[in-house]
Amino acid sequence: MVKTTSKISVPGFLANGVSVGIKGDDQKDLGLIYSTVPAKVAALFTKNTFKAAPVLIDTERIKRGIAQAIITNSGCANAATGKEGIQDALAVSSAAARQLKIPEEHLLVCSTGVIGKRLPVKKIETGIGKLVKGLHEDGIEDAEAAMMTTDKYPKIAIRKGIVGAKDITICGIAKGAGMIEPNMATLLTYVMTDALIDAKALNTVFHQVIDSTFNAVSVDGCMSTNDTAIILANGLAGNNPLERAQARLQRFREMLTDVLAELSQAVVQDGEGATKFITILVDGAKSKSDARRVAYAVANSNLVKTAFFGEDPNWGRIIAAIGSSGIPLEKEKISLSIGNMTVFSQDTPAHITLSKLKEIFQESKIEVRVGLGGGDKSYCVYTSDLSYDYVKINADYST
Repeated sequence: MVKTTSKISVPGFLANGVSVGIKGDDQKDLGLIYSTVPAKVAALFTKNTFKAAPVLIDTERIKRGIAQAIITNSGCANAATGKEGIQDALAVSSAAARQLKIPEEHLLVCSTGVIGKRLPVKKIETGIGKLVKGLHEDGIEDAEAAMMTTDKYPKIAIRKGIVGAKDITICGIAKGAGMIEPNMATLLTYVMTDALIDAKALNTVFHQVIDSTFNAVSVDGCMSTNDTAIILANGLAGNNPLERAQARLQRFREMLTDVLAELSQAVVQDGEGATKFITILVDGAKSKSDARRVAYAVANSNLVKTAFFGEDPNWGRIIAAIGSSGIPLEKEKISLSIGNMTVFSQDTPAHITLSKLKEIFQESKIEVRVGLGGGDKSYCVYTSDLSYDYVKINADYST
């Protein structure tokens, strides 16, 4: 998904994507993003106990606050591969850093694909020369293609605007269609910007925006071993430096939010086998945490998801999910609306026309609004339905 311009490029960044035979059928499966100068970096990673080898390596490397390149392979997650997995990731890192002529600690490695398989290091090493040689300003779309697995379409978003008296660009790419769950980022998402920004401000604003975008979506309630979100800021725009507590940082935050909101919603819309894009809005909570728990109780309910897929106006499944959230609730204050129709309030079903409600369930985009009646806090989650195709895709994913 692309916005604002037909040319997808960011000043000072080069990219490329090639096929090295990991996925077969000449599909691009090795991608590279490269900043022509060292860039400030911030990142978030999965909280899964079985963190993939690249996640373990990158977690240490970003502590330096500087990075210059990200190399990504698809088709193999390099997760649950023990010490050998670390060695394989380091071998790829070393080979790519040599070709790029940058310090190895400035290179981040990422993988996505099947868990429990060794990385085909020789194939990757053989293709790195071609990957580096083909780096070009308009290569972001190639890099995006190389990180896709079950994605039906690429996910790219770009914004341009004046920040700190200079034109800046923010571009993000993402892959992900399944195993999307909060407490991380998404499967893989990278953001490139030429903004000049203080390292602490970059880290703060990136975490804040991720929390309201990629940490507010759910496709199937499953957390991956490889989830990674990275932002690189190379400073080549030459704007007045952005620092915390500055008014001009707000404009950067707004642009970054636009980019990541578009990407995170695209991930939900591309959910494996998804036919519905569902917004779950919970308000009237005593705390944001309570609102969040209720929203995810609904968003992650397989019974709710299948009802939406089957276009079955069984709103009782939503009520059951709300009640399972584990927070104290006053039943008489709870209200539930689907689309523009209130179906439940004051612990009593509303008088509705079932055929009208079914028409709402037949729409491709549906809003569910839950009122808790106990406070002024709210939370919004984007999710999708659960279809036959989801089962088909994941039943034979590794074969």
